[in-house]
Amino acid sequence: MRRICHRLGTATTSAVLLALVATVTSINSAQAADCPRPGTLGVSRVLKVDPAVYPRVGLKSFPQTLPLEDKEVILTFDDGPGTTTPQVLTALKNECVLATFFMVGKGAQALPAMVKKVAAAGHTVGYHTWSHQHLNKLSFTDAENEINRGIAAVEKAKTGVSTDVPSTPFFRFPYFESTPELLDSLQSRGIAVFGADFWASDWEPMTPDQEFKLLTGRLEAARKGIILLHDPQARTAAMLPAFLRYLREHGYRIVHIVAATGGKHA
Repeated sequence: MRRICHRLGTATTSAVLLALVATVTSINSAQAADCPRPGTLGVSRVLKVDPAVYPRVGLKSFPQTLPLEDKEVILTFDDGPGTTTPQVLTALKNECVLATFFMVGKGAQALPAMVKKVAAAGHTVGYHTWSHQHLNKLSFTDAENEINRGIAAVEKAKTGVSTDVPSTPFFRFPYFESTPELLDSLQSRGIAVFGADFWASDWEPMTPDQEFKLLTGRLEAARKGIILLHDPQARTAAMLPAFLRYLREHGYRIVHIVAATGGKHA
C-alpha cells in the first residue's frame, strides 16, 4: 500500500485513503443496519477453510481442528432444515451471528425455501447425506450414493441445479460414523470432513435450561472450538437466545467459516 501511495503522490493518496475509509464505513453501516439493536454478538472474523490444508477437523473425531484462539467458537447445526429452523435463524439474526448448517437432503427437498433463506442470510450451507443413515453400515457404493444424493438435493434447493459437486466443500458424517475409504474418497474430491470439538447432546431428552447448563459447562471447560447443535431440535431453538447472550456477556467471539476460493486459510 505504501509503494502504491508513493507512486500516486500526496493528492491522489489522500483521495485513495478517503475512498477506502468511505468503503469501510459503508460496509460497517450496512452490517449495523442489518442488526436489530446495538450491542449484538456479531461475527468476530471469517475463517476461510481450505480442504487441502484441513481435510478433517474436530477433536471428537480427528487429531486436528481449526485454528481458533481462546474464546473463539464456530457454531454448526445439523439435520435441518426443519420446523424450528426459522426460530434458530431468528435467534442468530437478533445477535448478528452467522453459522454453518449441515443439511440433510430429504429435508432440503421438502423445504427448499428454507434452504434458500439460510443461504440468503449469509450462513454457510454444508451437507449431511440424503437420509442420515449409518454410513459405516452400508457398502461403499451405497454410502457414496447416500452422500451424493444428499449433496444434489441441497444444491437443487439452494441453486436450482441438481449436482453432486458441492458449491461449499464441507461435509459431516451422520453420527460421526466415517470409514477410511469414505474419508479418502471425500478428501480426493476436495471436500473437508467436519467433526466437532464439543456439543450440547441436544438429541438427549432434556429441558432448554438443562441443555443451556450442559453446553455452557462444556464451553467453559473447552474455552474454544467447533460446537455441534441441531436446528430441528425444539429445545435447542428455545435455548439458543440465552446461549448467544451468554457468549456475548462472557467475552466469547464468533468465527464464521467459509470455503477458501484459493490458497490457504485466512
